[in-house]
Amino acid sequence: MINDPATNEMPKVEPAHLTWIKAAASSGSGACVEIAHLPEGGVFLRDSKDKSRPIHWYTAQEWTAFLSGAKNGEFDVPNA
Repeated sequence: MINDPATNEMPKVEPAHLTWIKAAASSGSGACVEIAHLPEGGVFLRDSKDKSRPIHWYTAQEWTAFLSGAKNGEFDVPNA
């Protein structure tokens, strides 16, 4: 039920049927997002405080590249 990557269309997966994961560090801070791993690869990402907002979709390759950059400090806030 996953899309054809060539069309770049969001996978047709019902969000309510997925397992959503929220980072422990986000609890209580008000800055909460959560992800769900898709059955055929990739992830959905959403605002956990307002689930009516649009869901963002990333392919497995995009998500892997993002996580790699985050782990390497590429997105750290620069010192002022």
